[in-house]
Amino acid sequence: MTLTPYLTVHDGVAALAYYAAAFGAREEGERYVEGDGRIGHATLVIGEDVLFVSDEFQEFGAYSPATVGHATGAVVLEVGDVDRVYAAAIAAGGTADREPSGEPGAREGWLVDPFGHRWALRQARA
Repeated sequence: MTLTPYLTVHDGVAALAYYAAAFGAREEGERYVEGDGRIGHATLVIGEDVLFVSDEFQEFGAYSPATVGHATGAVVLEVGDVDRVYAAAIAAGGTADREPSGEPGAREGWLVDPFGHRWALRQARA
């Protein structure tokens, strides 16, 4: 089995650029774009993990945090250097939620991306 997050955003083109700048995401495969310009599907790869992204399609029940007024979940991203990735995500346009700090067994920082999704960046300690 494989679990793949599928994020709905209010500006797909900008989201793809943000995830590339913030997390080093690279787009893989062919992007599906509707006739009205909305991204129906894009596949991003971050490290070895896959993330799907689409614009809002309210007619199909796909709403972004910008429309509902808040995030409804969070994505946890394991990284090698939480401080570096956190700084890059903030510099790319994210909003700080909780600065990176240590806790038993890990170092973690939380942010909200420009599209309203919450991210926990986590660095396991050896």
